[in-house]
Amino acid sequence: MAAATAVEQRGHSGMRVLAGRYELVRLVGRGGMGEVWQGVDRELGRTVAVKVLPAELTRHEEFRQRFRREARTSAALSHHGVATLHDVGEDVDGGDTVPFLVMEYIDGNTLTDALRTGPLPIARAVAIARDVADALVHSHGLGVIHRDIKPSNVMVTESGAIKVLDFGIAKALAETTTRLTATGLMVGTPAYLSPEQIDGEAVDARSDVYSLGCLLYELLTGQPPFTGDSPFAVMNQHLTKTPPPPSALRADVPGGIDTLALSALAKSPAQRYADAAAFRSALESAQRALSADVTAVAPHGLPTATSTPPSPAWAGRPAPARS
Repeated sequence: MAAATAVEQRGHSGMRVLAGRYELVRLVGRGGMGEVWQGVDRELGRTVAVKVLPAELTRHEEFRQRFRREARTSAALSHHGVATLHDVGEDVDGGDTVPFLVMEYIDGNTLTDALRTGPLPIARAVAIARDVADALVHSHGLGVIHRDIKPSNVMVTESGAIKVLDFGIAKALAETTTRLTATGLMVGTPAYLSPEQIDGEAVDARSDVYSLGCLLYELLTGQPPFTGDSPFAVMNQHLTKTPPPPSALRADVPGGIDTLALSALAKSPAQRYADAAAFRSALESAQRALSADVTAVAPHGLPTATSTPPSPAWAGRPAPARS
């Protein structure tokens, strides 16, 4: 898409219009990776979400080239748990060339919003993690590693469905990080970074497994596995500390969930689940066990006469790592 001229940037209503087509109606989110607007695609007459990247990133032509490349790759994703990417373009604002993404508009809230009132019910936390893992199975199958799984990148729709956002942006930033150190922007979010990301090593699907483990931990306990006074303090803990099991912060978390979460958070990728599919399988086993626990309890809270304890196989031990 060609960049818009300054004249094209404003519509008759005074609202900003990107590339003469996408009218920005309402700011719905802002973070280190840019602003998200509810907008209108004038060509098709539909409501869309438009992500405008920050100027400190987009002044670098190398980043813009990589961003466009990763956007093309991400556009190949077609999964009910992944926000659909409709378009990628560039706009001119005060002499700066600013890339933007146009995505499906999702009527819902992020997990950051959901966590403001505290941890989620255990079964719901496991179900959300399972759905995110399912989206990652799809993306990993197409060679797309997310690199920035965190609460603000997962939305819950009005119907309760999960949508994962922002595929590709973190990779474009990671590949140009040495050129962007002066911006102060960090590749990924410290609370959810895998040890190999912090060390600058190559990442694969198991890095997303680690970040999803961090997300699950927070959904269960109300806080990520590591916190600190600075990003560097948090990153050091990812490298050197083992977090307490979720049950240490929330007594009703079953031991099997502790095992599952801590397996995903292993420091070495080889000690985690082999891939997102293995993690998804463990989460599904946990869902079945949690359901069995519920159905094995009578209405007055007493075990039924015919109930049997759930199989210990659901504890969620990691699958063997691939060679």
